[in-house]
Amino acid sequence: MEPRDYESRIKQLEKTVRILKKKLERSEVDREQMETASELRESVLKGVIKDLEESQIALEKRGEELESALTNLKTLQVKLVESEKMSALGVMVAGIAHEINNPVNFIYGNLDHAYGYIQDLFGLIQLYQQYYPQPVTAIQEEIEEIELDYIQQDAHKLFESMNMGAERIHQIVQSLRTFSRLDEAEFKLVNIHEGIDSTLVILNNRFQSNPENPQGIKLIQEYGQLPLIECYPGQLNQVFLNILVNAIDALEEGIKHRQMQKIDCLSVPTIRICTELLHQDWVTIVIADNGGGMERQVLQKIFDPFFTTKDVGKGTGLGLSICYQIIVELHGGKLECNSQPKIGTEFVIKIPVVQPQKYIDYNNI
Repeated sequence: MEPRDYESRIKQLEKTVRILKKKLERSEVDREQMETASELRESVLKGVIKDLEESQIALEKRGEELESALTNLKTLQVKLVESEKMSALGVMVAGIAHEINNPVNFIYGNLDHAYGYIQDLFGLIQLYQQYYPQPVTAIQEEIEEIELDYIQQDAHKLFESMNMGAERIHQIVQSLRTFSRLDEAEFKLVNIHEGIDSTLVILNNRFQSNPENPQGIKLIQEYGQLPLIECYPGQLNQVFLNILVNAIDALEEGIKHRQMQKIDCLSVPTIRICTELLHQDWVTIVIADNGGGMERQVLQKIFDPFFTTKDVGKGTGLGLSICYQIIVELHGGKLECNSQPKIGTEFVIKIPVVQPQKYIDYNNI
C-alpha cells in the first residue's frame, strides 16, 4: 500500500473514530437524560400514589366522621323525642291531676258535712218515732217499703266507704303530681319512695290480671329507712319508669312464650323493689323480675344506644341508654344489670345521698 493511501486510510479511520466518539457521547447524554426523566417520572408517580393514599385515608376518616355525626344526630333526635314524650307525659299527668283534684277536693270536703246532715235527719226520725210511736198507715207502709232500719245501719258503712274512696283518689292525685315533676331541672331533696310509688301508680293497670295473665303481676316492695336524697326527681322517675316497663314487658313476653309452648308454670310473675342505705352516703334501689332473663351476649349490649331485643316499632333501644346517662353522668351513680336465662333480671341503681359540688350539664342528658 502506498504511503499516500495509508495516510488517507488513517485519516478516514480517525474521522470514523471521532464520529463514533461523538455518537457515543450523544448516546451517553441521551441515556443520562432518559435516566433523569425516568427518575422524574418515578418520583412524580410516587408523589401521585402518595397523594392518592393520603386522599383515600382522608376520605375514609371523613366518612367515619360523617357516620359518627349521623349516629350522634340520630341519637340526639331520639333523645329529643324521648325527652319531649316524657315532658308531654309530665304535662298531661299534671293536667289530669289538677282536673281530678278540684272535684275530688269538693267531694272529699263535703262528705263530712253530708254525713252530719244524714245523722241529723236520722236523729229527727228517731225523735218522731219516740213521740209518735204509732204513725199513720201510709207512713208505716213507706217505712217498711224503704227499709228504714237497714238504711240507718248501712248509712255509716256507706259514708265510710265513700270516704275511703275519696281518700284513695286523693292519694292517686298526689302520686300523679309527684310523678309529673319530669321537667324539674334542679337538684332537690326528695323522698325516693314517693317517686317509686308515683311511678307504680302510672303503671298500675299493667299489674292487674287480664285474660293472658289471670294471676296478674305480683309486686313486692321492701323499702329501707332512707334519708332525703339530693337528685333530679323527674329524671329519676324516668329511670324507674323505663326499668319497670322493661320488667313488665319481660314478664308478659315470658307468659306469652309459655302459652305458645303450652308450658305450665307455677311461679307467679313477680317484680320486687328493694331500697337500702349503704354506708350512710349511698342509696341502692334494686328492681328485679322473675322473667325469662337475658343471655350474656345480650346483657353486654343493653346500655348501648339503639340496641333492643323488642320487635320493630316496640322499642327505640334508647331507654336503658338514657337511664345509664341519668344515673351515671347526671347523678354520679352506678347502674348495673344482673341476669340469668330462665331465672330473671335485676337492675341495681346506686346514687349518692348528697351530690358532689360540681357543675353538671343537664342539657347533655
